[in-house]
Amino acid sequence: MLSPVKTIEIFQTSPEPKSVKAGEVIFALGEIESVMYGLLEGEVEISVNGKVLETIYQGDVFGEGALVHSDRKRASSAIAKTDCKLAVLEHKNFMFAVQQTPMFALEIMRSYSDRIRRLRQSTAQNQINVHL
Repeated sequence: MLSPVKTIEIFQTSPEPKSVKAGEVIFALGEIESVMYGLLEGEVEISVNGKVLETIYQGDVFGEGALVHSDRKRASSAIAKTDCKLAVLEHKNFMFAVQQTPMFALEIMRSYSDRIRRLRQSTAQNQINVHL
């Protein structure tokens, strides 16, 4: 079974990965877009209103929310923490990958679920620390 990032690499439109320099904005909160990313190299910070919520590492995927919500709006910003190489998957290729490789869809859901769990645990821990 292929990892989600490898599946994105196979189904991406461009044969070459997108290179992004440290500090460069990959996407911004509120933008309307129809691509997701697989992180082939580097680290990316996901933030909302300037607050870093998490760091994405090599082999992870991000930005999938814009492909599954009808408004296609970004709910966060993604900024390259280090120089990065990204595999880019457009909506039509995402739909094809989901249809042709159902395990890809399951792995995307797992990645999304893991991210939500980490966010909830972090929020709960921060609330406990505030009350101590």
